[in-house]
Amino acid sequence: MQQIFYWSDLFGVAVFAITGALMAGRKSMDLFGVLVIAIVTALGGGTLRDVILDNHPVSWIRNDTYILVASVAAIGTVLWVRMTQPIHERGLLIADAFGLAVFTVIGCEVSLQHNVPFSTAVIMGVMTGVAGGVMRDVICNEIPLIFKKEIYATACILGSVVFLVMRELGTPHWLDTLCAMLTVLLTRLAAIQWGLGLPRFHLLDRNP
Repeated sequence: MQQIFYWSDLFGVAVFAITGALMAGRKSMDLFGVLVIAIVTALGGGTLRDVILDNHPVSWIRNDTYILVASVAAIGTVLWVRMTQPIHERGLLIADAFGLAVFTVIGCEVSLQHNVPFSTAVIMGVMTGVAGGVMRDVICNEIPLIFKKEIYATACILGSVVFLVMRELGTPHWLDTLCAMLTVLLTRLAAIQWGLGLPRFHLLDRNP
């Protein structure tokens, strides 16, 4: 099972690196900027999680493969876009949804290895999924997706809860992982397709 999570982690790194590269492209950054944004997006959430959980050294420090995968994915994205048609906003959101699903479950799994409470595992799952994207958007002077109307972090919460509850029930690990990832992915894709979102809080000015 560790091998499955390792390869899933690398897949998530590649997908999030692609979203970072695409965002950098929208901001007309040079190749160095593309690599920086891609790596921050791909590794930011996992780094923050590991630091909070005191999981040292963090994954990309002890294994060069993470930086390599993020860099190759970023450069490959640049080449692909140059040789084909540019990828539109929707493509960026869909790629982001896949990375979100993978990283949310990995965040929960790593948390369980540290015997943290249920609530903390959910928070770590959400953090692993969204923190890299938040860093990407802030650096690129964009409003982070997590703060926009469409359901984003909520999808991570639902997926985290599904994974943790199924782990408690003792179902097969692969089934827990699959169901949790599908929960995040389908929830996020539904939000993108139909513009689903949580109610907004509007503070009304009651002054005459």
